[in-house]
Amino acid sequence: MRRREFISLLGGAVAAWPLAVRAQQPAMPVIGFLETVSPSFGTRILAPFRQGLGDAGYVEGQNVAIEYRWAEGRYDRLPELAADLVRRQVNVIVTTSTPASLAAKAATTELPLVFGVGDDPVKLGLVASLSRPGGNATGVNFVLGELAAKRLGLLRELAPAATRIAVLVNPTDAVRTESNLKEVDTAARAIGLQVHIVNASTIAEIDAAFATLVRERLDAIFVVPDSFFNSRRVQLANLAARFALPSAFGQREYCEVGGLMSYGTNLADARRQIGSYAGRILKGAKAADLPVVQATNFELVVNLTTARMLGLTVPDKLLARADEVIE
Repeated sequence: MRRREFISLLGGAVAAWPLAVRAQQPAMPVIGFLETVSPSFGTRILAPFRQGLGDAGYVEGQNVAIEYRWAEGRYDRLPELAADLVRRQVNVIVTTSTPASLAAKAATTELPLVFGVGDDPVKLGLVASLSRPGGNATGVNFVLGELAAKRLGLLRELAPAATRIAVLVNPTDAVRTESNLKEVDTAARAIGLQVHIVNASTIAEIDAAFATLVRERLDAIFVVPDSFFNSRRVQLANLAARFALPSAFGQREYCEVGGLMSYGTNLADARRQIGSYAGRILKGAKAADLPVVQATNFELVVNLTTARMLGLTVPDKLLARADEVIE
């Protein structure tokens, strides 16, 4: 072989060598993240999720990639967004709301799914049982729906003169709305409250709902936990303040922007667990073998400034039980 040909052959082999090495390296795993809200609100969800993922040894952009799909409050978009993640054959799908979880479960029975839902995942058809999920899905139950009676009772303590309560629900989340309304109706009857159902699934409908509240002269508003409502928490808190309505919510974020009271799961803890489970599945664990986690860390938050603005005296016993009092 002539010297020029040898050098040329050697150079080609060296140039091809990195390509061969790269071809042998495993591809970075991909998480499909399906959410009902917009990216702007998603930061509150992603921070604890990424922390849980990090606890499992995964850092976005370093050893795991995340494909995001945001429904921007339009629940009707969720089936197609879920189907797109399935077509991309992501390694695991992650959801943190009931509508997104149901859409992902309907889209695939094979790809692993780690969900976060506010109601019983067995009743929702996501798993066979809490201890032995048995299919392609597992995750965390936020236990938001089951706390409706407790939340309504706390509202009654804060506003004892309120007897006619507006219950705001999102009709596009039909499954969850039905289960929550049963809980609220039973609890209301037990403590002598009248419940009036008000629907809203858009920004304009929230405004219209409050117009109805004022027209019907209702005494307070009870907002059923919902991802869309959470993304509109500033609007809801402002309207409740404008019309001097005591308000009860399922998440602390509402109180941070002026809502009167919230009682519900510490969602940061729950979202960390979702990230941890996603990491465990990436490492080879099977969703069928990971028991559904039931949230146990609940928090009561009272906005004392809002209470004073509404002319309400917060009972000392209630203040003592609060996990946080905003002044």
